[in-house]
Amino acid sequence: MNRTQREAAVRRIMEGTEPRVPPGLCADAVRRGGRLLRRRERALRLMWLLLCAATVAFTVWALVARPWVEPPSETTPPLTGW
Repeated sequence: MNRTQREAAVRRIMEGTEPRVPPGLCADAVRRGGRLLRRRERALRLMWLLLCAATVAFTVWALVARPWVEPPSETTPPLTGW
């Protein structure tokens, strides 16, 4: 099918009557859209909850472990001059 034949086929389709829309299509689309929005909201809430839980867990760990403090020396310095 060359370009002119494709253009003619498209023109025939465009000049024809518009296809009928099923009667419940709008209601189905609204219902599905609402469901997708609720699912997205739940996912965002879960993500924020996990982020807050991770922040609290990190804060508690940092307060208990105190990683910024230098650990005490486990060996004694050599004794010289006895």
